[in-house]
Amino acid sequence: MNGSIRNVLKLIVNNAVPIVFIAISAVAIPLSGFSASYLIQELLIRIGRNSFLILSLLIPIMAGMGLNFGMVLGAMAGQIGLILVLDWAIVGIPGVALSMMIGTPIAVLLGLLCGHVLNRAKGQEMVTSYILGFFINGLYQLFVLYFMGWVIPIGNPTLVLSRGYGIRNAVSLLGIRGVLDNLIPFSFQLPFFSGTVRVPVATLLLIAAFCLFIVWFRRTKLGQDMRAIGQDMAVADSAGIAVNRTRIIAIVISTVLACYGQIIFLQNMGTLNTYNSHDQAGMFSIAALLIGGASVSRASIANVFVGVVLFHLMFIVAPMAGKNLMGQAQIGEYFRVFVSYGIIAIALVLHAWKRNRDRAEARRALRGPAAAGKEGA
Repeated sequence: MNGSIRNVLKLIVNNAVPIVFIAISAVAIPLSGFSASYLIQELLIRIGRNSFLILSLLIPIMAGMGLNFGMVLGAMAGQIGLILVLDWAIVGIPGVALSMMIGTPIAVLLGLLCGHVLNRAKGQEMVTSYILGFFINGLYQLFVLYFMGWVIPIGNPTLVLSRGYGIRNAVSLLGIRGVLDNLIPFSFQLPFFSGTVRVPVATLLLIAAFCLFIVWFRRTKLGQDMRAIGQDMAVADSAGIAVNRTRIIAIVISTVLACYGQIIFLQNMGTLNTYNSHDQAGMFSIAALLIGGASVSRASIANVFVGVVLFHLMFIVAPMAGKNLMGQAQIGEYFRVFVSYGIIAIALVLHAWKRNRDRAEARRALRGPAAAGKEGA
């Protein structure tokens, strides 16, 4: 009986964050007053919009590098590709594909830089990548705000500031808005509820292909090397695995995939916030992954989709629930921003606590049952 209770408590502790969000959603959904068809439609849109970005976080976690706060580097590369494609007036699927092609070499270079820096900060990858994101963000803003239109010619006047150089803060993506989501039109009627739900089939197929790639990648030699490094870097090095090189490859892959994910995200939104979109993508993607039950050292594809549903379900219902409960929708806005940052802090604290607990248990196991009995006494 004690063993069963211990297992139940362990399950609750390991999944405390998803359980809390399920409870919050169960309270907020009735308060919001939204219909089932509206909630399902919004969730499908947000799954297609955000899942690719969040999936790009899995490979560095597999390699033991924690949450890749440096994914914003890839998002910046994707945004540069989009700006150039808009200037050249290339629309539709060719515009999306070309922006990915332009962003890929930029993302590779930024990923190489990030990987080399993180190899010099082993054990502190998350805070290092977070600060590196701020540094590259300064270079990105210098490039977009001064070089574009001055050093790099921009012929589209709707993109450029009135002074003649620099990109506007908000840029319309009308030429490529929803082109991937609407590529394969499909909708269905809910059997027990009124309303029609439109499904972004092409985007979901692309995300499914990415999931299959991750499953396949884990079974490759490179994927096995990353898993070995994630479990124990010293043992992997002793086994002849090129630890530094493999870690760099993990970050480069993640950065390139984040570039593609940001382009998919923005074609769904239809608007590019030139100087802020990449920051929001990184923070919200990491928060969603953690809410899905992932940790700094362990994450799965299931955590991605559970996190997207729970996190964005709160984003949908919180403002209206706050308005109906307190009379102010802004309360819901404050709540969801607070949660998105707070959940990251909680996850990092839980990770540190679990790591210290595992180390203590390992020490007790090495001392033997006699020493463990003395500590209990």
